[in-house]
Amino acid sequence: MYVCVCVCVCVRTCVVMRLLTAPANAQIVHSGAACNVKDDNISERIYTIKEGDTLVLQCIVKGHPRPQVRWTKTAGSASDKFQETSIYNETLRIEGIQRVQGGRYYCKADNGVGVAAIKSIRVDVQYLDTPVLTVHQTISDVRGSYYQEKTVFLRCTVNSNPPARFIWKRGSMLIEQSKDNGVDIYEPLYTQGETKVLKLKNLRPKDFADYTCQVSVRNVCNIEDKSVTFRLTNATTPPMIRLSVNDTVVADPGQDVFLTCEVAAGFPVPTVIWSRYPGPLPLSAKVRGATLILRAVTPADAGFYNCTAVNNVGNPARKNVNLVVRTMSNLTFQITPDSNKDSESIQMGRDLKLSCHVDATPQDKVNYTWYKNGAPVFNSDSLILLRSDPDMAPGTSSLEIVDMKFRDLATYSCVANFPGSRVPELRVDVNISQNSVFPPVLAVPTGGQIVSVREGGNAELVCLVVDGKPRPPVLWSRTEKDLLMPSGSPVVETPDGRLRLKNVSRDMMGAYRCQTAPYNGLNIKRREAQVQLNVQYPPILDPVFQDMRSRNYQMVTLRCAVLRSNPPRLTDIRWFRNGDFIRMPMPDLKETPELKFKLEPTNNGSYECRVSNSAGTSTCTFNVSAQPYNAEFYFDTPNPVRILKGNNYSYNLQWTQKEPEATDRIIGYWINVRTQIDLKGKEPERGVLMSHTITDLRIPLSYEVRLAPITTYSTGDYVSRIIQYSEPYTYPRPSDHVCGFEDERICGFSQDRSDIFDWTRQNHLTQNPKRSANTGPETDRSGTKEGYYMYIEASRPRVQGDKARLLSPLFNVTSVRGPKGSGRVPYCVSFYYHMKGKHIGTLNVLLRVRSIASVDSVIWTKSGHQGPDWKKAFFDINPSGPFQIVFEGIRGPSFEGDIAIDDVSITVGKCKQENTVASAGKTGKIEFFVSGKWEKKIK
Repeated sequence: MYVCVCVCVCVRTCVVMRLLTAPANAQIVHSGAACNVKDDNISERIYTIKEGDTLVLQCIVKGHPRPQVRWTKTAGSASDKFQETSIYNETLRIEGIQRVQGGRYYCKADNGVGVAAIKSIRVDVQYLDTPVLTVHQTISDVRGSYYQEKTVFLRCTVNSNPPARFIWKRGSMLIEQSKDNGVDIYEPLYTQGETKVLKLKNLRPKDFADYTCQVSVRNVCNIEDKSVTFRLTNATTPPMIRLSVNDTVVADPGQDVFLTCEVAAGFPVPTVIWSRYPGPLPLSAKVRGATLILRAVTPADAGFYNCTAVNNVGNPARKNVNLVVRTMSNLTFQITPDSNKDSESIQMGRDLKLSCHVDATPQDKVNYTWYKNGAPVFNSDSLILLRSDPDMAPGTSSLEIVDMKFRDLATYSCVANFPGSRVPELRVDVNISQNSVFPPVLAVPTGGQIVSVREGGNAELVCLVVDGKPRPPVLWSRTEKDLLMPSGSPVVETPDGRLRLKNVSRDMMGAYRCQTAPYNGLNIKRREAQVQLNVQYPPILDPVFQDMRSRNYQMVTLRCAVLRSNPPRLTDIRWFRNGDFIRMPMPDLKETPELKFKLEPTNNGSYECRVSNSAGTSTCTFNVSAQPYNAEFYFDTPNPVRILKGNNYSYNLQWTQKEPEATDRIIGYWINVRTQIDLKGKEPERGVLMSHTITDLRIPLSYEVRLAPITTYSTGDYVSRIIQYSEPYTYPRPSDHVCGFEDERICGFSQDRSDIFDWTRQNHLTQNPKRSANTGPETDRSGTKEGYYMYIEASRPRVQGDKARLLSPLFNVTSVRGPKGSGRVPYCVSFYYHMKGKHIGTLNVLLRVRSIASVDSVIWTKSGHQGPDWKKAFFDINPSGPFQIVFEGIRGPSFEGDIAIDDVSITVGKCKQENTVASAGKTGKIEFFVSGKWEKKIK
């Protein structure tokens, strides 16, 4: 844990400049449950992971300005959604990775300098499914009952990565083709997945047995072998089924439906599975054995239901049932005058047709009945019934009146129903008389041809049927055929001809067509009109906001461009500075609004251009100043270097200046308000990296550093960053670096997987408040509450003798001889240990040298209580090759046996003689910036 405070660092001025020439570059690191990481022959990293584990890929990037990271993927399944999107994040994490997510992952880092950096890693997802075993016969050999044929095939199929190895067994005995002439094992062509076939030739009595297909990927990623067993007998037969219902079942809403799939044959006994297309089975569906029960069906339950019987012999048996649920709605009528005479009104002596249509399922099962003044209509010379009118939409019934007479003037009724169904019937009445049917007249009210409305308001478009009987509904659509109505549909029906639009936006603007519907009225040429919707909105300006920086006493021009406006005529243009109106001659309303002035220290501020039309006012805002742009920290600062004298470290703060030429000359920088960095006459340049070394920082505290550029007239805004002590997590070689375990990566140390339990990283702030006070350290060896150390916890469930091992990174020693042939190169291992408690066990330090086989040898050991203080141990080693240091903690007889270590170092050369008692930490003074003022704290 780090304590972040703002400090004043009093140092002598030191400014270093160098040209930043490195563009973005990237490196991929990975974590998660890796089975194997290797390089192929083109030096590409291959990351192997087990299906279901967590994949974590991190893109470590360098370059300034800080690059933007983008992840993409190729060479995976087309169903992988990651291919369709890009992940803009340095870390890519996939929980429960699936096989389709394998492939090549690319990390692209781009900061606009030079060529973007791209790194890739191939992720190989390993898996092994349970195999499927099926039994088949040679069709040409079918004679009599199933297993009197000569040849039987046992086909075993599995999906795996890497390719699986197959083993066949009869009972518990391995089947080897070379030792049994009655079998043949081969791989068939054109199969999906990996397949092995066991062919039993000229079936023998001993061939009736249990057969096991065992598959293995040789324990890669700890994937265990899987197998499937099938018992072959002389009764084995493929499945056969029959349905208890017809291929199509028609039901009323609310009715219970029972579908039974009866198994007629098959051994082993087939398993019956019900499914539905499209979509899954309804939530209310119940499966009892071979019967599917659908309670109180609704139209949403309609579809194809599939029954499949499987016993892995031959091909599965399948049957389908189409469930249709009756529905009926929207009964409409049409009146068609004599089409042969091109008439639009009914006339005596002419033909007339009445049509009736209902939207129904199933459409062909609808029954139409016609009535005249309440009495059923039968076919005659003057009245002709058409069950399905070929001139109309399918499922339409018509009544034709031939050579209309006065006796034919009456009220005609059309009734639609499903015979024998509980679905309610629908009825429509049509009154035919000399003054009850005449063509409609469509009209737009005066002044309604153009409807104007402000954006965000409501509008009503009106198109009325002012005459005609019966009056049909009015249909609305856009005149541009590719545009939909605001509701998202191509056509909207209005019974009264009024189209109401809410929250009108500018994309709704345009022409709308209104038409009489061809139903519920005369079936004649449509009446049509248009209404124009005009949406008014305030001016659209550019820029909405702009930050403008300039040198003092130079001319500045502010332009506010009008991109669009409705109405286009502007009514007013006004300029404001810091909210106050700027008095100036009235600008030309037809030109781009513009303001010119000389920038001075007194007229910096916020400028607004307010442009108005009759619909409203919009604003361009400009923040105008001579204030320099912010500095930009260089993120890739190397790890801080520890100062060997005292418990301090230094930090090399680096930054670049954004657009240094835009404002007055930058003469220096304020760092944390109190200290000025003097540039000594040299101006910052774009792309030039500046640096300043901050010293006397205490390990392992974190600090907030604030930095602001200074010009002759002003100071820029402060930018801040948190700097913190961190340690490198790998050792390229043994060095003078001391690992205090302050970073979560613990300097590249790792837990030994072969031990019983792990070492724990902890500091005073993360200690368990209920822990025993008689064992373990209070703080790290420097005495700070924030400092971390590693320890073993001796409480339950630990028992005496349990071991925890902590492994150092592997040191690749390239030289095995010292100077002037003095033998192997010596190395000094030093560390602090804390062994307080009456039950302390043993702390061993082992040297593990890598050669043909790794060899561990104890090079230091200590047992029992060693007092309440941290103590230092150091000793020389002379490894014969690449080596690791192993810290082994062994639990003592009871819980007061915590052992801790801290500040481990491994250096080249022999150890210097030092005092083995650690200092508890020295008291010093440091200044903190707290609540706006500087205070001194005792540390």
